[in-house]
Amino acid sequence: MPDERQQKIIDFVKIKSPCSSKEIFDGINETYSYATLKRILAELKDDDYLLTKGLGKGTKYILSPAYDLIRPIDIDKYFEKEIDDRQIIKNFNPAIITKVLKNYSSFTKGELDKLKLLQKEYQKNISQLSKTEYKKELERLAIDLSWKSSQIEGNTYTLLETERLLKEKQTASGKTKEEAVMLLNHKDTLDFIIENTDYLNPNKIV
Repeated sequence: MPDERQQKIIDFVKIKSPCSSKEIFDGINETYSYATLKRILAELKDDDYLLTKGLGKGTKYILSPAYDLIRPIDIDKYFEKEIDDRQIIKNFNPAIITKVLKNYSSFTKGELDKLKLLQKEYQKNISQLSKTEYKKELERLAIDLSWKSSQIEGNTYTLLETERLLKEKQTASGKTKEEAVMLLNHKDTLDFIIENTDYLNPNKIV
């Protein structure tokens, strides 16, 4: 997530794009040096928040097409506003999938580096587990992930009810069939990914 200095630059470029580094430096009126600005611009470019057009002194900065995909959103601040004051996107933008995701990651470079470190830590931890222990951990993950993901979509199953459904196929009283199907589909999807490790990234040997 961009820090305060980075966000100020992004906001300026969003309004004035395309603009040079000199125009950004003069426009944001910060106390740090021009060299510091250039370093921050390079970081924003590395994280796919900004793109450059032109070369040398003719270089201009614009928002990256990936910005709408990775831009930070303060959910609490958004819902503090009255509904009429909220900036609502009424139509889904299919280009996010067909064009943006095709060329950009949904994670910034910093986030990918963090994920790689967490992946190494995870692999180290599971290497110390027996097959039975590992299976139990995956079962727990499937329950927690299916429950939380479905809850975000409006599912009213509790965590305990989700566990009973996924482990014992016991539906909860007063809940709809659609809610149970949603949870079971989440579990089936996770099982499929675990059993077919090359499905999402066929070029990677796991």
